[in-house]
Amino acid sequence: MKPGILVISHGSREEMWVTSVEETVAAVREALSPVIVESAYLELVEGRLIQDGIDRLEAAGVTHILAIPLFVSAGSTHVDEIGWALGAYEEPRRPTDLERMRVRAKLAYGKPIADDPEIADVLRDRVAASMAGDGRRADEISLLLIGHGSEDAWFYEEWHRGLEGLAALMKERGGYADAKVATLRPDEVAGRVSELRESNPGSFVAAVPVMISEGYFTSAVIPRRLEGLGCGYAESSLLPHPKLQEWIRRQAAQWLQELLAKGEEGEQVGEN
Repeated sequence: MKPGILVISHGSREEMWVTSVEETVAAVREALSPVIVESAYLELVEGRLIQDGIDRLEAAGVTHILAIPLFVSAGSTHVDEIGWALGAYEEPRRPTDLERMRVRAKLAYGKPIADDPEIADVLRDRVAASMAGDGRRADEISLLLIGHGSEDAWFYEEWHRGLEGLAALMKERGGYADAKVATLRPDEVAGRVSELRESNPGSFVAAVPVMISEGYFTSAVIPRRLEGLGCGYAESSLLPHPKLQEWIRRQAAQWLQELLAKGEEGEQVGEN
Protein backbone atom coordinates (compact mmCIF):
# COMPACT_ATOMS: atom_id res chain seq x y z
CA MET A 1 0.00 0.00 0.00
CA LYS A 2 1.19 3.53 -0.72
CA PRO A 3 -0.32 6.32 1.43
CA GLY A 4 -0.71 9.98 0.57
CA ILE A 5 -2.01 13.06 2.36
CA LEU A 6 -4.24 15.68 0.74
CA VAL A 7 -4.52 18.94 2.70
CA ILE A 8 -7.63 20.78 1.54
CA SER A 9 -8.31 24.45 2.25
CA HIS A 10 -10.73 27.00 0.86
CA GLY A 11 -8.54 28.99 -1.49
CA SER A 12 -8.27 32.69 -2.18
CA ARG A 13 -7.41 35.14 -4.94
CA GLU A 14 -4.94 36.72 -2.53
CA GLU A 15 -1.45 35.42 -3.24
CA MET A 16 -0.34 35.81 0.39
CA TRP A 17 -3.25 33.62 1.56
CA VAL A 18 -2.30 30.79 -0.77
CA THR A 19 1.42 31.17 -0.06
CA SER A 20 0.87 30.73 3.67
CA VAL A 21 -0.96 27.46 3.05
CA GLU A 22 1.66 26.20 0.59
CA GLU A 23 4.53 26.95 2.96
CA THR A 24 2.80 25.07 5.76
CA VAL A 25 2.10 22.07 3.53
CA ALA A 26 5.72 22.12 2.32
CA ALA A 27 6.92 21.86 5.93
CA VAL A 28 4.55 18.96 6.56
CA ARG A 29 5.75 17.28 3.35
CA GLU A 30 9.36 17.48 4.50
CA ALA A 31 8.49 16.11 7.96
CA LEU A 32 6.47 13.16 6.62
CA SER A 33 8.81 12.17 3.78
CA PRO A 34 8.66 9.74 1.98
CA VAL A 35 4.85 9.93 2.34
CA ILE A 36 3.49 12.09 -0.49
CA VAL A 37 1.71 15.25 0.70
CA GLU A 38 -0.30 17.47 -1.65
CA SER A 39 -2.27 20.67 -1.15
CA ALA A 40 -5.61 21.39 -2.83
CA TYR A 41 -8.26 24.08 -2.74
CA LEU A 42 -12.03 24.16 -2.89
CA GLU A 43 -12.00 27.09 -5.31
CA LEU A 44 -10.16 30.11 -6.69
CA VAL A 45 -6.74 28.48 -7.25
CA GLU A 46 -6.53 27.36 -10.86
CA GLY A 47 -4.92 23.99 -11.44
CA ARG A 48 -4.84 23.25 -7.70
CA LEU A 49 -8.43 22.20 -7.01
CA ILE A 50 -9.43 19.10 -5.06
CA GLN A 51 -9.75 16.84 -8.09
CA ASP A 52 -6.32 18.03 -9.27
CA GLY A 53 -4.83 16.99 -5.94
CA ILE A 54 -6.45 13.57 -6.03
CA ASP A 55 -5.23 13.06 -9.59
CA ARG A 56 -1.66 14.00 -8.65
CA LEU A 57 -1.62 11.56 -5.74
CA GLU A 58 -3.06 8.70 -7.79
CA ALA A 59 -0.67 9.41 -10.66
CA ALA A 60 2.15 8.96 -8.13
CA GLY A 61 0.80 5.51 -7.27
CA VAL A 62 -0.96 6.40 -4.03
CA THR A 63 -3.47 3.73 -2.98
CA HIS A 64 -4.71 5.21 0.32
CA ILE A 65 -5.50 8.91 0.84
CA LEU A 66 -6.15 10.88 4.00
CA ALA A 67 -7.94 14.13 3.10
CA ILE A 68 -7.46 16.68 5.89
CA PRO A 69 -9.85 19.67 5.82
CA LEU A 70 -7.76 22.70 6.78
CA PHE A 71 -10.77 24.57 8.08
CA VAL A 72 -11.59 25.94 11.52
CA SER A 73 -14.85 24.13 12.17
CA ALA A 74 -17.04 21.19 11.24
CA GLY A 75 -19.68 23.92 11.23
CA SER A 76 -18.24 25.15 7.95
CA THR A 77 -20.65 24.13 5.22
CA HIS A 78 -17.55 23.66 3.05
CA VAL A 79 -16.26 20.90 5.31
CA ASP A 80 -19.59 19.12 4.92
CA GLU A 81 -19.84 19.44 1.15
CA ILE A 82 -16.21 18.46 0.59
CA GLY A 83 -16.72 15.32 2.66
CA TRP A 84 -19.73 14.38 0.59
CA ALA A 85 -17.92 15.09 -2.69
CA LEU A 86 -15.09 12.81 -1.57
CA GLY A 87 -17.56 10.02 -0.81
CA ALA A 88 -17.09 10.11 2.97
CA TYR A 89 -20.88 9.96 3.46
CA GLU A 90 -24.00 9.52 1.40
CA GLU A 91 -25.69 12.92 1.70
CA PRO A 92 -24.53 16.46 2.48
CA ARG A 93 -26.36 18.30 5.26
CA ARG A 94 -27.36 21.04 2.84
CA PRO A 95 -27.48 21.37 -0.97
CA THR A 96 -24.17 21.88 -2.75
CA ASP A 97 -22.98 22.74 -6.24
CA LEU A 98 -20.05 20.37 -5.90
CA GLU A 99 -20.06 17.11 -7.81
CA ARG A 100 -18.70 13.79 -6.59
CA MET A 101 -14.94 13.50 -7.06
CA ARG A 102 -13.25 10.70 -9.00
CA VAL A 103 -11.36 8.71 -6.39
CA ARG A 104 -9.88 5.28 -7.09
CA ALA A 105 -7.76 5.12 -3.94
CA LYS A 106 -9.21 4.20 -0.56
CA LEU A 107 -10.03 7.53 1.07
CA ALA A 108 -10.38 8.59 4.70
CA TYR A 109 -11.73 12.02 5.62
CA GLY A 110 -10.00 13.76 8.51
CA LYS A 111 -11.19 16.40 10.95
CA PRO A 112 -11.12 20.20 10.96
CA ILE A 113 -9.55 22.12 13.85
CA ALA A 114 -12.57 22.53 16.19
CA ASP A 115 -11.24 22.86 19.78
CA ASP A 116 -7.83 21.28 19.40
CA PRO A 117 -5.54 22.24 22.32
CA GLU A 118 -2.61 23.01 20.00
CA ILE A 119 -4.73 25.65 18.26
CA ALA A 120 -5.65 27.23 21.59
CA ASP A 121 -1.91 27.64 22.16
CA VAL A 122 -1.53 29.29 18.74
CA LEU A 123 -4.22 31.81 19.63
CA ARG A 124 -2.62 32.50 23.01
CA ASP A 125 0.65 33.27 21.24
CA ARG A 126 -1.18 35.66 18.89
CA VAL A 127 -2.76 37.50 21.82
CA ALA A 128 0.54 37.71 23.69
CA ALA A 129 2.30 39.17 20.63
CA SER A 130 -0.41 41.78 20.06
CA MET A 131 -0.53 42.85 23.71
CA ALA A 132 3.21 42.89 24.32
CA GLY A 133 4.37 46.03 26.05
CA ASP A 134 0.95 47.43 27.01
CA GLY A 135 1.41 46.61 30.70
CA ARG A 136 -1.82 44.65 31.15
CA ARG A 137 -1.84 41.37 33.03
CA ALA A 138 -3.76 38.46 31.57
CA ASP A 139 -6.34 38.64 34.37
CA GLU A 140 -7.16 42.18 33.26
CA ILE A 141 -8.06 41.03 29.75
CA SER A 142 -11.30 39.50 28.47
CA LEU A 143 -10.99 37.66 25.18
CA LEU A 144 -13.50 37.57 22.37
CA LEU A 145 -12.80 34.82 19.82
CA ILE A 146 -14.40 35.61 16.46
CA GLY A 147 -15.15 32.98 13.84
CA HIS A 148 -17.01 32.99 10.56
CA GLY A 149 -20.09 31.07 11.70
CA SER A 150 -23.26 29.99 9.93
CA GLU A 151 -26.96 30.80 10.19
CA ASP A 152 -28.02 27.17 9.64
CA ALA A 153 -28.85 25.60 13.01
CA TRP A 154 -26.63 22.49 12.95
CA PHE A 155 -23.65 24.34 11.50
CA TYR A 156 -24.14 27.23 13.95
CA GLU A 157 -24.00 24.82 16.89
CA GLU A 158 -20.83 23.20 15.58
CA TRP A 159 -19.15 26.58 15.15
CA HIS A 160 -20.01 27.50 18.73
CA ARG A 161 -18.98 24.13 20.13
CA GLY A 162 -15.48 24.41 18.69
CA LEU A 163 -14.96 28.09 19.40
CA GLU A 164 -16.23 27.77 22.98
CA GLY A 165 -13.86 24.85 23.54
CA LEU A 166 -10.94 27.00 22.37
CA ALA A 167 -12.10 29.91 24.54
CA ALA A 168 -12.30 27.71 27.64
CA LEU A 169 -8.80 26.35 27.02
CA MET A 170 -7.39 29.84 26.51
CA LYS A 171 -8.99 31.13 29.70
CA GLU A 172 -7.72 28.16 31.71
CA ARG A 173 -4.19 28.13 30.32
CA GLY A 174 -3.71 31.88 29.96
CA GLY A 175 -5.36 33.14 33.15
CA TYR A 176 -7.58 35.66 31.34
CA ALA A 177 -10.47 37.36 33.13
CA ASP A 178 -12.96 35.81 30.74
CA ALA A 179 -13.28 34.42 27.23
CA LYS A 180 -16.36 34.37 25.02
CA VAL A 181 -17.02 33.72 21.36
CA ALA A 182 -18.87 35.48 18.55
CA THR A 183 -19.58 34.73 14.93
CA LEU A 184 -19.82 37.00 11.92
CA ARG A 185 -22.81 35.02 10.64
CA PRO A 186 -25.04 35.79 12.44
CA ASP A 187 -23.38 38.99 13.64
CA GLU A 188 -22.84 38.50 17.38
CA VAL A 189 -19.80 40.72 17.89
CA ALA A 190 -21.29 43.82 19.52
CA GLY A 191 -23.57 41.79 21.77
CA ARG A 192 -20.72 39.64 23.07
CA VAL A 193 -18.55 42.69 23.77
CA SER A 194 -21.38 44.10 25.89
CA GLU A 195 -21.69 40.81 27.78
CA LEU A 196 -17.98 40.74 28.54
CA ARG A 197 -18.06 44.29 29.87
CA GLU A 198 -21.10 43.59 32.03
CA SER A 199 -19.63 40.44 33.56
CA ASN A 200 -16.11 41.83 33.95
CA PRO A 201 -16.29 45.59 34.60
CA GLY A 202 -12.98 47.29 34.01
CA SER A 203 -11.41 44.48 32.01
CA PHE A 204 -9.97 45.22 28.60
CA VAL A 205 -11.71 43.38 25.77
CA ALA A 206 -9.34 41.95 23.15
CA ALA A 207 -10.85 40.50 19.98
CA VAL A 208 -9.06 37.53 18.41
CA PRO A 209 -9.89 36.26 14.90
CA VAL A 210 -10.00 32.48 14.50
CA MET A 211 -9.14 32.29 10.81
CA ILE A 212 -6.82 30.00 8.86
CA SER A 213 -4.96 32.77 7.04
CA GLU A 214 -4.89 36.56 7.04
CA GLY A 215 -6.91 38.23 4.34
CA TYR A 216 -10.14 40.11 3.71
CA PHE A 217 -11.93 38.90 6.85
CA THR A 218 -9.07 39.67 9.23
CA SER A 219 -8.12 43.00 7.64
CA ALA A 220 -11.53 44.41 6.70
CA VAL A 221 -14.64 42.53 7.87
CA ILE A 222 -13.75 42.05 11.54
CA PRO A 223 -12.31 45.57 12.02
CA ARG A 224 -15.59 47.00 10.64
CA ARG A 225 -17.60 44.94 13.14
CA LEU A 226 -15.40 46.24 15.96
CA GLU A 227 -15.68 49.93 15.01
CA GLY A 228 -16.80 52.08 17.93
CA LEU A 229 -16.70 49.21 20.44
CA GLY A 230 -13.42 50.26 22.06
CA CYS A 231 -11.81 46.83 21.82
CA GLY A 232 -8.26 45.80 21.19
CA TYR A 233 -7.73 43.67 18.11
CA ALA A 234 -5.14 40.93 17.82
CA GLU A 235 -5.16 40.94 14.01
CA SER A 236 -3.62 37.62 13.05
CA SER A 237 -4.36 34.14 11.73
CA LEU A 238 -3.49 30.54 12.56
CA LEU A 239 -1.03 30.30 9.68
CA PRO A 240 1.95 30.29 9.56
CA HIS A 241 2.33 29.20 13.19
CA PRO A 242 4.41 25.99 13.48
CA LYS A 243 1.83 24.39 15.77
CA LEU A 244 -0.60 24.28 12.87
CA GLN A 245 1.98 22.20 11.02
CA GLU A 246 2.13 19.96 14.10
CA TRP A 247 -1.66 19.60 14.05
CA ILE A 248 -1.58 18.38 10.44
CA ARG A 249 1.36 16.05 11.10
CA ARG A 250 -0.28 14.57 14.18
CA GLN A 251 -3.51 13.80 12.35
CA ALA A 252 -1.53 12.26 9.48
CA ALA A 253 0.69 10.23 11.81
CA GLN A 254 -2.31 8.78 13.63
CA TRP A 255 -3.87 7.70 10.32
CA LEU A 256 -0.60 6.15 9.15
CA GLN A 257 -0.34 4.18 12.39
CA GLU A 258 -3.89 2.92 11.89
CA LEU A 259 -2.98 1.77 8.36
CA LEU A 260 0.02 -0.11 9.72
CA ALA A 261 -2.08 -1.68 12.46
CA LYS A 262 -4.67 -2.88 9.95
CA GLY A 263 -1.96 -4.38 7.76
CA GLU A 264 -4.38 -4.55 4.87
CA GLU A 265 -3.71 -7.68 2.77
CA GLY A 266 -0.32 -8.05 4.41
CA GLU A 267 1.08 -5.03 2.59
CA GLN A 268 3.50 -2.60 4.17
CA VAL A 269 3.06 1.17 4.09
CA GLY A 270 5.17 2.49 1.24
CA GLU A 271 4.74 -0.53 -1.01
CA ASN A 272 3.38 0.12 -4.50
